[in-house]
Amino acid sequence: MTTSAWLLFITISLVTALSPGPGILLAVSNAVAWGPRKTLWSSAGNVLGVFLVSAAAMAGLGTLLHTSAWLFAALKTAGAVYLVYLGWRQWTSKTSMFDTPLPAQTSSVKSHVALFRQGLLVALTNPKSILFFTALFPQFIRPETGMLPQFLALTSAFAACVLTSHLAYVLLARHTRRWFGTPHRARIFNRLCGGAFALLGLSLLRLKNPST
Repeated sequence: MTTSAWLLFITISLVTALSPGPGILLAVSNAVAWGPRKTLWSSAGNVLGVFLVSAAAMAGLGTLLHTSAWLFAALKTAGAVYLVYLGWRQWTSKTSMFDTPLPAQTSSVKSHVALFRQGLLVALTNPKSILFFTALFPQFIRPETGMLPQFLALTSAFAACVLTSHLAYVLLARHTRRWFGTPHRARIFNRLCGGAFALLGLSLLRLKNPST
């Protein structure tokens, strides 16, 4: 691509990545609850999800979602259910999560895997992401050149923007962690994040198939 095309793609990617959504909310929630370092695991899972969603879009899943009503409905329902589940978990979290480490019976390896899986599932179960890549990538892909290098370049650039946005939000959340240290404030944070997750999940159910 030309320099101007790259700048346009990076700008669109940054604006999209910085827009509040399930991935950002998960990063902020984990940053306040577990600290910035552990949040990197969920962000890494989210970045892997971006690569997989991008690959699915390039392979034609985005087109299939446009034409298959049942597949679109199944994917958006799965995404909505998972986000509502995350919201319920956040809403009912213990208020001690801000001033105590992870439970002793849970190893750090398992906790890292759980955080990574959270970020991955949030990315994979959002049909908006697949439709976004399906709509965006064709505008910047040149048919006369190899598809794989372009896929890797565009997806890596977008994933870098996602990771940058997560780091920015995590740094902001880091300064609020101590403020939420009291049980009352921690409960408020849990309810706000839990309600936001649930609302995002319900908003997915209202997402209409672009073909209809």
